[in-house]
Amino acid sequence: MSWETEKDFFYDFIIENNVIGFFDEPLTLKSGRKSYWYVNWRTVAEDVFLLDRVSNFLLSFIKSLNLKPDCFYGVPEGATKLGVITQYKWAFEDKKIKPGKYVLSMGRGKPKDHGELRDKYFLGIPKGKVILIEDTTTTGGSMIKAIDELEANHVNIIAAIGLTNRNEIRDDGMTVEEAIQKKNVQYYAMSNAIDLIPRLHPNPEVSNHIKDYFKKYGTREIEFL
Repeated sequence: MSWETEKDFFYDFIIENNVIGFFDEPLTLKSGRKSYWYVNWRTVAEDVFLLDRVSNFLLSFIKSLNLKPDCFYGVPEGATKLGVITQYKWAFEDKKIKPGKYVLSMGRGKPKDHGELRDKYFLGIPKGKVILIEDTTTTGGSMIKAIDELEANHVNIIAAIGLTNRNEIRDDGMTVEEAIQKKNVQYYAMSNAIDLIPRLHPNPEVSNHIKDYFKKYGTREIEFL
């Protein structure tokens, strides 16, 4: 099955599992922006069955891009579990797997105060060609921080993938894709909030707030049917 076909199932999965939702009163984000909508993958990440499905979608996506990594690494801590599960599946698709061929890596949510640089940030440093994974991408700050930590340890990052891109312009005027490309890493989004939100049919008042939000912060304006 091609990703173009499977993408519809992924979007349905996001909707069915309430990954995107709405507030009657706005929530202030870390960026200081007030949002009437959210993207939250945490509930999915807490469920074995659902996270198994997400990892399958992710593997299908990277194969559609013809990417051939040696290691998946989840941005700590939101995508840590997804990175571990996807790496495990990817490694065992290799019929010639053997000890030492694939590393199972994790990043620390909080760096250690002592030890070597690699031990400070990682429980098993990624090796070979690495794909970086994030659940929700807003400004790309967490992903860029992870890229910096990996590159400081001479890790070869071949792609950065977000499960959902919020499709927002950063304060510096760049898109997430542009900011990450400045790090010489290509960013890919498996889903885009600007395409998903209209499928959820928020009430007219919330829809108007969201329209205003994307006029101010969006990579493009949002359209409701």
